[in-house]
Amino acid sequence: MHGAEKLRRRAGGIKVVFHPLFLAVGILSAFTGGMLLFVAAVLAALEHELAHALAARRYGFELSRIVLMPYGAVISGDIAGMGRGNELKVLIAGPLVNLATGLAFVALWWLYPEVYPFTELAASISFSLFFVNLLPAYPLDGGRILRLLLQPIGKKRAKIVSGILSILTALGILGYFIWSCFSAPNFSALAFSLLLQFGAFGGGSYGRIAFSPKRFLRGVEEKRVAVDGSVSVQDAIRFLREDRYLTLILFEDGEYLGEISEEEFLAAMQRGAYAEPLSSLLSI
Repeated sequence: MHGAEKLRRRAGGIKVVFHPLFLAVGILSAFTGGMLLFVAAVLAALEHELAHALAARRYGFELSRIVLMPYGAVISGDIAGMGRGNELKVLIAGPLVNLATGLAFVALWWLYPEVYPFTELAASISFSLFFVNLLPAYPLDGGRILRLLLQPIGKKRAKIVSGILSILTALGILGYFIWSCFSAPNFSALAFSLLLQFGAFGGGSYGRIAFSPKRFLRGVEEKRVAVDGSVSVQDAIRFLREDRYLTLILFEDGEYLGEISEEEFLAAMQRGAYAEPLSSLLSI
């Protein structure tokens, strides 16, 4: 974010977009007896992407557009400025929520065994999303995590190595599809393999919180927060609001230190200075 013309826009909600082929698959499932599986998979995928979105907002980024595809859901944008550690937390949030959901169903079966027949499918899908998304293949979460972990060897090399592993994973799944053709062809495996092959060398996905300068033509209410200067940039993200311009008033031991504008605060976030105390921004 650079200057007043790129101040933050806080999304009021998550926009869900339906790909035409997604709707076609939904209609097909209704006529083939797979509607329950289709709905359960969609809900699990939405839960997964919403977990990414909520984690990203904690670090000052927004994920406000989910596209439901025939093979799942995707969320996109520009991650410039997010620290590597925070991006790892955002990426792992999706699989962890699916794992937690699956474990919750298992706990429910232990307490109320009679609900097993009604929840077994949902639990299986949750566990499947957890394991599948941790595969070291781009654009899955596991592939993105691998690329981040490989960054010390250089971004270009990391992209090449993760891309090669993605291709190998895709070829392995393609091999499974070929093997399945000798009994019952698994076309889902074929589609998944093609997805990984096309996405092997793709790019990243999270949009910076910003809000349009047009909002200032109508007037934006200011939110002034008095806070200790020792509070970190990361902990102060919670003060950001969708419809208010943030000004932080810093104190130390009850003594006034100065003020931090929202632009200065967002600039610190862009630098990845999440662990720095707010008082350090005054010198800048």
